[in-house]
Amino acid sequence: MRAPILYGMDAPSPWQPLSGCRVVALVTNIPGPLAAAELARLGAEVIKIEPPLGDALEAAAPRWYAQLVAGMRVLKLDVKHSRSTILAELIRADVLLTSMRPKALTAAGLQWDELHAASPRLCHIAIVGEAGCADRAGHDLTYQARAGLLEPPAMPRSLFADLFAAQRATQIVAAALYDRERTGTGTRHEVAIADGAAQLSDPVRYGLTGDSGPLGGALPVYRLYRSADGWIALAALEPHFRGRLLEALCLETLDVQALESRFAERSSTHWEEVAQHYDIPLAPVCVLGSA
Repeated sequence: MRAPILYGMDAPSPWQPLSGCRVVALVTNIPGPLAAAELARLGAEVIKIEPPLGDALEAAAPRWYAQLVAGMRVLKLDVKHSRSTILAELIRADVLLTSMRPKALTAAGLQWDELHAASPRLCHIAIVGEAGCADRAGHDLTYQARAGLLEPPAMPRSLFADLFAAQRATQIVAAALYDRERTGTGTRHEVAIADGAAQLSDPVRYGLTGDSGPLGGALPVYRLYRSADGWIALAALEPHFRGRLLEALCLETLDVQALESRFAERSSTHWEEVAQHYDIPLAPVCVLGSA
């Protein structure tokens, strides 16, 4: 019997299902490089094509960039004047991954109809901003803004829309390759960052989170509390967790006032140790600074 495969964050992954798959990635910034890195981690051979001045991510976050491109072959090309070079890479590729606007691909002479005719088994996964208006300018911040994920004036703590789009692009690559094995023909798909941002806002839209939502702080057993030296996150939703919480804290009721008073007595580390002993979902809040 084959042993179960544990898929974690190891780099490279011990699981290499995409070994033998060749990916040409015309990607810069965040979602495209993230998706390309995940494909490489799963065993794909990735050729990342960047503009002559490189990927802006390298200048903004050099350590993250280095982590993402590890194991890839990086080519610096002027896409508008390198069509023959790119086509030579694509003719042997299984997947074309792009995060360029359609008009930029057209200007480079990389239209899907011509690519498909030259290489019928090629799959093209295009990360775009918005479905139906893929040439409209935008970035993670504007997609989060339209989806209702921002609370001005605070900036988002992470690039949620970009990260979600990267994972979705990876999934679509896998699905396209599976479909190609059944049909023998490659297909083109768009992954819209705005669609991902809208899906990320669904918990708020449907009342699960937000100020009045049960997972937005309305439930005393699912919210943030101050400890003696910081903050803790409590997520004791199920009845068995609530019962253990009552026992661990020596409380008769689990209302906000009682929990605030008790948690303020000791450090976050103390409450984490108590939670581990009683098997309660609780964790210290880690606040990351800018690296």
